[in-house]
Amino acid sequence: MTAGAPTADPGADADERRTLRPLAGLLGAVAVSQTGTKISTIALPWFVLTTTGSAVQTGLVALFEMAPYVLLKGLSGPVIDRIGPRRVSWTMDLVSAVPALLIPLLHAAGALSLPVLLALVAVIGAARGPGDLAKQVMVPEAAERCRVPLERATGLSGTTERLSATIGPGAAGLLVALIGSMNALFVIAGCFAAGSLIIAATLPRAMGRPHRDPDGAGDDDLGYWARLGQGFGVVRGDPLLLSIALMIAVTNLLDAAFMQVMLPVWVKGSGHGPEVMGLLGTANGITAVAGSLVAAAIAHRMPRRTVFFVGFLIAGAPRFLVLAAGAPLWAVVAVFAFGGLGGGFLNPIISAIIVERAPRSHLARVQGLVSSLAWSGIPFGGLLAGAAIGGIGLVPALVTGGILYAVTTSLTGLRPEWRGMDRARRAARAAATGQPPPDAPTDGPADHPRAASPR
Repeated sequence: MTAGAPTADPGADADERRTLRPLAGLLGAVAVSQTGTKISTIALPWFVLTTTGSAVQTGLVALFEMAPYVLLKGLSGPVIDRIGPRRVSWTMDLVSAVPALLIPLLHAAGALSLPVLLALVAVIGAARGPGDLAKQVMVPEAAERCRVPLERATGLSGTTERLSATIGPGAAGLLVALIGSMNALFVIAGCFAAGSLIIAATLPRAMGRPHRDPDGAGDDDLGYWARLGQGFGVVRGDPLLLSIALMIAVTNLLDAAFMQVMLPVWVKGSGHGPEVMGLLGTANGITAVAGSLVAAAIAHRMPRRTVFFVGFLIAGAPRFLVLAAGAPLWAVVAVFAFGGLGGGFLNPIISAIIVERAPRSHLARVQGLVSSLAWSGIPFGGLLAGAAIGGIGLVPALVTGGILYAVTTSLTGLRPEWRGMDRARRAARAAATGQPPPDAPTDGPADHPRAASPR
């Protein structure tokens, strides 16, 4: 790592820095909060679909949750860089627990109309965006404090997220079947509150403070919009970061359309219950955890570009096509499981590239903007899927989605800037050992991990 040392107190206990406590505490908070989020992605759409029978309204609820999530995740970067990710993380987790608790209470009182539900879901999304970003920003600092290679730390973070994605759908299916979708919201609120408590109670007090460059330079005198403009400058000036964000924006839109509407409609139309959604999510998640664990162990020795596109090849389009083909349930489960294995390698690679190519003092801004752009299609995925199913039917919508997924993830890799995925890693290793990079960068000013901050 060459983007700056962690902002630790000079008098911090050296023995504590040699433990795994910072990384373990951060991953624990990610695990419980992400589990709550995954439960909500099944419980809320299922509630709307079963009470209204409308795929469009189901997509509308997803829109109202994800649009604030994406917007606030992109806009909160300057605030996180200024006041520190630790404070933002535990505060936003606590805030998101409140509307999650209010939804079932208002439903029990007969006061949960669709506009009220949409407003509360929007508050959850608005709080989850900055809270999730703040945790992501602390991963490289936790890696440095624990003396863990960056790709191993991002791999463990990806494993934790995948584990939550495994536990969440399975737990959601069981909870919805046993206690109902509204009562499952109490569990979701508890998960968000637990994430807040873990961050506040377990991380070292010096961790998650605003970063300062080693030479003492800072941008404390800059306003919010100037700080945000710096983040845009880094992303705009780096073709690889921009290409990653744009490609994943398309795949995320298709993933959202699939998970939020197409899959529930297929499950309901096939005569299954919510436990089948949980089964499929668990099958995908178990193998994704395995893939993330492999990435944590050996990803720093593997060619990123090849692994990245092969992972997308097996994780994306086959899920759409197996449902469209009317395959038996065992075959659907097998395809979901195989796809999870490839998907487990993706997020660790993406996270490591962002950290390598962004100045540490700008990390929240850059990571927030890249994530926000990559997630920009998600709010509309469910809505577009509902409209597509209503217009052309479920099977044609699935086939169209699968073809678009395959084309997007195949043709994008032919562009020259993707060669920088591995070049940046070689440059980071060379800089860490004090040696010059093995070759000169040709695909953007941020190719070196110590890229200058745009002014």
